[in-house]
Amino acid sequence: MAGAGAAARRRAEPVVTAAPDLHAQDLHGALQDPLLGSIGFLNEVMGRHPDAISFAPGAPHPEFVRDLDTRALADRFVDHLVADRGLDPARAERLLYEYGPAQGLINGLVAEALAGDQGIRADPREIVITVGAQEALLLTLRALFRHPGAAGDGDVLAVTDPCYVGITGAARLLDIPVAPVREGPAGPDIGDLAARCREGRREGRRVRACYVTPDFSNPGGARMPLDLRHRLLELAAREDLLLIEDNAYGFTAAEDDTLPGLKALDSRRRVIHVGTFAKVGFPGARVGYAVADQRVRHPDGERLLAEELADLKTMVTVNTPPLAQAVVGGLLLDHGRSLTALARRKAERYRRNLDCLLEALDRHLADGLPPGIAWHRPAGGFFVRVDLPVPADLALLEVSAADYGVLWTPMSQFSLTGNGERQLRLSCSYLDPDRIETGVRRLVAFLRKEAAA
Repeated sequence: MAGAGAAARRRAEPVVTAAPDLHAQDLHGALQDPLLGSIGFLNEVMGRHPDAISFAPGAPHPEFVRDLDTRALADRFVDHLVADRGLDPARAERLLYEYGPAQGLINGLVAEALAGDQGIRADPREIVITVGAQEALLLTLRALFRHPGAAGDGDVLAVTDPCYVGITGAARLLDIPVAPVREGPAGPDIGDLAARCREGRREGRRVRACYVTPDFSNPGGARMPLDLRHRLLELAAREDLLLIEDNAYGFTAAEDDTLPGLKALDSRRRVIHVGTFAKVGFPGARVGYAVADQRVRHPDGERLLAEELADLKTMVTVNTPPLAQAVVGGLLLDHGRSLTALARRKAERYRRNLDCLLEALDRHLADGLPPGIAWHRPAGGFFVRVDLPVPADLALLEVSAADYGVLWTPMSQFSLTGNGERQLRLSCSYLDPDRIETGVRRLVAFLRKEAAA
């Protein structure tokens, strides 16, 4: 019996193994996506060349946060909770430090601003406040795509090509197949999108949704004319697909040149509108939103898609930090509950920067332009594309940074089809005019010698 007890103890003892090293093939495939490595390489190059002028980041200009009094803005929002929503002062103050509702605290202010400035009529219950627009995109994709990644069937996400990496990256994380749609200066090719829908049906798949940026897309700079916006909405109704509208850069249009967004034109609830306060407010708040007024039928009744997104959010970030929401709410209150008023000074700065960049390119490349070099002329937004006669790859970026002191972003990072291989993207939002001028001089020296060699 003693021998049997000893044997049982030996069996119960843990087995000591080697260190639990992991294999890449056992992790999610998104971690092996070359895109993730290329973005990391870009950050690493910027770190190694701190004196280089960088046209790479599409970040807001730092001048807009220098005098930001977050405490005063939060207090402004607390006063609003007391005066307009009838909360007890102690309870209103405490809201800023608790978890808060998953759907958000500033929904009413956002609804007022969207109605007054953009013609988007949404009930606060049809809005969910998110941790930046990126979470709004991720939650929307997770909710819409029930059978992603199934071989030979399932739903497909259509995106313009080139496309913002945030949406393609989110789709990759969720194993959602992506179908590229050609984009020109006027936005997505409607005929090509219709062809993708027909192709999907033949293959037993459905184009479930299409991601589109109607005003000054990142990175292409395209802007959809009004007739194309109507045609896209008609196609969405005809093909039974949803449109995910991301209009982060629409505010940079001149005030006498604004166009209604897709959601403002949406009479059939085909559009999920995603917005952010990163550009019109400040990025450190990490506050975005989704307008999702679609009805979701359940056996026991009906819910709003925004409410479904909020349920998903409880398993991702739980809630958007109330203190950050309070600061953004204070910004809206201080600007008459208007996104246009909040963004006006920033829009003027970005239009000046864009004009400065285009004028500098025109002036410095006016004579002796090397063959194959050209640049696009967007009417707004943060970005300008430049065509090269050679691949604009990471090796060429390293040369540009090390030898010429100027950084840019390869357009190949944004393309699913390789069409951006000989293009680079310049962002003008983060720089002052004198830095833009110096950066363009360095860029032109680089283009004349290296890219045209």
